[in-house]
Amino acid sequence: MSRGITLLGSTGSIGCSALDVIARNAALYHVVALSANTDVDQLEAQCLKWRPEFAVMCDQAAAENLRQRLLQAGSDTEVLAGVEGLSRVAGLAQVDTVIAGIVGAAGLLPALAAAEAGKRILLANKEALVMSGSLFMETVKQHGATLLPVDSEHNAIFQCLPAQAQQVQHHGEHQLQQQGVKRILLTASGGPFRTRDIESLSAVTPAQAVNHPNWDMGRKISVDSATMMNKGLEVIEARWLFDISESQIDVVIHPQSVIHSMVSYNDGSVLAQLGNPDMRTPIAHALAWPERISSGVEPLDIFKVAKLEFEKPDMRRFPCLALCYEAMRRGGNASIVLNAANEIAVDAFLEGRLGFTGIAHVIEQCLAHADSKSDVSSLQLILDADTHARALAREFVDKQPKCLAV
Repeated sequence: MSRGITLLGSTGSIGCSALDVIARNAALYHVVALSANTDVDQLEAQCLKWRPEFAVMCDQAAAENLRQRLLQAGSDTEVLAGVEGLSRVAGLAQVDTVIAGIVGAAGLLPALAAAEAGKRILLANKEALVMSGSLFMETVKQHGATLLPVDSEHNAIFQCLPAQAQQVQHHGEHQLQQQGVKRILLTASGGPFRTRDIESLSAVTPAQAVNHPNWDMGRKISVDSATMMNKGLEVIEARWLFDISESQIDVVIHPQSVIHSMVSYNDGSVLAQLGNPDMRTPIAHALAWPERISSGVEPLDIFKVAKLEFEKPDMRRFPCLALCYEAMRRGGNASIVLNAANEIAVDAFLEGRLGFTGIAHVIEQCLAHADSKSDVSSLQLILDADTHARALAREFVDKQPKCLAV
């Protein structure tokens, strides 16, 4: 039976990859709803091709623009707007699966709506767990939702876990240990500046930062990869997804991006998931789990790869990674502050208002104001902490040196 899909963030890299996988398996899935932030042109094209029941734009003016265009084209797709529209399509009765591909904190509320509706959630929005890990996982558990990771690293970890652990949404550190899991090894490419002279990083431009050597990603996540903030956020995400302490999660730099992550067992075994660096592989795995479907990705030619390299991350080169571990150790609202400060700092960098190394400085200054005893047990408290941290980050951005070139 064909599964109804809501695709949140359909015009981004995750969304486009997901639509490619769905097109290759058209008998198994049909698109019920698509959403975009501001790209009216691309969402219009997607609506005319996929003919979803609903389309959502984050901005009301953009939604009205899309509505008029679709009417002129003879489309009967209903256009919605804002968080309310996103949350509505995440909980539709005719939707079985929600692909949560909205980047940043903006993806939290619709992902939570999908959890509250008991949906099968394919999570590519790591910030949802970074901001509200305990609340999100409890919501999944209470409403009987199914949570499957789409980030290539977390999907790889999931595939390397024992079959019994894959069936459980709230794994529990003790449970994983009982099943022989000792450590999680989260791989990272090291980004475009892995070997660049540390003293020259302050001169990095946005164009250089978004030029990832292995992955085709959006601008924000590409900068996060260059600073390795992305990997730090993934450590926090893994902590909540698999309910394991941060001390049992190691980051391993692996420049080839062929091994997507590993799980170490107490008998000495290390299981790894390998594949070409293409997001269609984890998307296809999560869409079909526990079955397998075609993703369109070329099989890995291990002879062409020839060699695999591994190294420890240098925290002087990647201070954002160290700050993520610090935020996890501090608890309270620290992860919320960390994520909010990073989003503000990265935006400022991409706009030429902040130097590359200023990103870590802004985050560090904001973390100094985080409260390890802060109550973040409710959604409103989480959103309040996020709002306050963003205001604080903007103040610190204004005090940092500007980027020399955009």
